[in-house]
Amino acid sequence: MSLSSSGLVAALSPVAAGFDRWAQVRLERVEAALSQWVPADAPAGLGEAMRYGVLDGGKRLRPLLVLAAAESVGGHADAALRAACAVELIHAYSLVHDDMPCMDDDVLRRGKPTVHVKFGEATAMLTGDAMQALAFDVLTPDEATVPPALQAILCRLLARASGHEGMAGGQAIDLASVGRSLDETELRDMHRRKTGALLRASVQMGAACGPVDATAWDALSDYGWSVGLAFQVVDDILDVTQASETLGKTAGKDADNGKPTYVSVLGLDAARRYAAQLREQAHEALARAGLRDAGLLAVLADKVVDRQS
Repeated sequence: MSLSSSGLVAALSPVAAGFDRWAQVRLERVEAALSQWVPADAPAGLGEAMRYGVLDGGKRLRPLLVLAAAESVGGHADAALRAACAVELIHAYSLVHDDMPCMDDDVLRRGKPTVHVKFGEATAMLTGDAMQALAFDVLTPDEATVPPALQAILCRLLARASGHEGMAGGQAIDLASVGRSLDETELRDMHRRKTGALLRASVQMGAACGPVDATAWDALSDYGWSVGLAFQVVDDILDVTQASETLGKTAGKDADNGKPTYVSVLGLDAARRYAAQLREQAHEALARAGLRDAGLLAVLADKVVDRQS
């Protein structure tokens, strides 16, 4: 059974009411699994730095997208949990490296000193490297709890979203664009890679954990693109409207560093309208997916656009 976009919105009220409890339970599972799988005893203090960089902080949006997508298709529970943790490890590694002096040079992340500030630049570099490797280790357990074919699919989706086609490629464009003017098309391409690819992969990895036909796969991928871009648009808005204490990171860094953003390219009001448009596109994509229950994913799209930090 599928819903129209308006029908999906009308059905959200009871789902939204129970969303916070749903999210709390899933995030507790993710946190417990990360605490188990991120080693405290890695040599020379590396384990401490890894745990500092990934545990006890962050929105955990990517894991929630994985788990909501998996549940919407009746997916393999252990595979979905491993995928949720793996994508968060990739995200955390990217933040550790992004904060370093050779990139964005930031001193605050998730409300606390960045990894290179606390542990030094060399350890921060190795921390990110180790997190990236651990993500794929988590996806390929020795015990036969996840079918090998599914392990391969999840690894491929995560690798493509993380590498030159996705996040790393977008970060390269971002660094090369400092002090330059980008038009909206160029800005969208950069952020679809830098931010959107990993968010879309989160949805796809969750969907891959269960039976999903081509129509649903394409629609969920479109949903992921819309949510991913909306996240970045809202991030750019918050960067100029919220204080560092609220954001948990240094506000105004993009403007100070001469980086193009949706606010600098479109203006604040137009950026807000674009975020609302992307939310509607996400809802429309879910309506096309024909899933029995896409309510959690719809609420997540709303949370992305309505967030204040």
